[in-house]
Amino acid sequence: MSTELRTIVHLSDTHIRGDGTLARDSIDTLAHLRAVADRLVAADRPISAIILSGDLSDDGSEDAYRLLHETLAPAASALDARLIYAMGNHDQRAGFATLPGILDDSISNESPDEGSPFDRAYDVDGLRIIVLDSTRPGLHDGHLEPHQLAWLADQLGATSPRGTLVVMHHPPISSPLAPVHQLRLKGSEELADVLSDSDVRMVLCGHTHYTGMGTIAGIPVWIGPAMAYRLDAFAPAGQHRGQVGYGFSRIDLVGDDIVATAVEATIADEVYRTSEAAMLDLLRDHTIAAG
Repeated sequence: MSTELRTIVHLSDTHIRGDGTLARDSIDTLAHLRAVADRLVAADRPISAIILSGDLSDDGSEDAYRLLHETLAPAASALDARLIYAMGNHDQRAGFATLPGILDDSISNESPDEGSPFDRAYDVDGLRIIVLDSTRPGLHDGHLEPHQLAWLADQLGATSPRGTLVVMHHPPISSPLAPVHQLRLKGSEELADVLSDSDVRMVLCGHTHYTGMGTIAGIPVWIGPAMAYRLDAFAPAGQHRGQVGYGFSRIDLVGDDIVATAVEATIADEVYRTSEAAMLDLLRDHTIAAG
């Protein structure tokens, strides 16, 4: 794998069903995943890793994880990109453990079993990616155990050449939507204490089914768009509703900056298309004309 850090693709809330049925009786989540996998390959852009931040499966079945991996693995191989998985509240640890690479030689918190959280640390071209399992079986809000925070603090005791991304399903920030706020990561103050003065550059999350951002300990928290469907973040007062639409994120290191960008995947008509070179030439000509 190249030592040059390339784009990180962030997918979340794929909600794959192992029996082939539709999520929420209306959404073909496997078709969404296949479309995005094809798009990543067709785009011919350099990608270092594809990160999935939880709710990989909708039903927790081994077949769901098999379908997900069979869909993404060829794309990751074609792109020479690392596949990195995190647990979400819809995931089941027994099925999650069957994913290839979960029990690989990355740095782990402990030897995982059905009752243990899946915490992992990976090195991707000098960028450390730490995955935290913020789930507790049977619950939908987020939790980190004291031993998980202690392990995280130990990992962050040494810096990484390109800094660190922390990946977890539950956002450690407030939500303006009351039901989502109830399902956030609880005890985020303890996490903030660990992250303070570390080399963590961004926290990547999912769970909310809307795109958003905030901060914890002064560190950006990026909530990526869901791959299944989206939540209306400005529904009429008193209503809570989901809508058709899906997307993913790209995370890029641009100089000293780390930049998160939401990418729309819902099929839509094109407004225009031109080459990047032509657009740069147009901007240059505008600058020259403006003096």
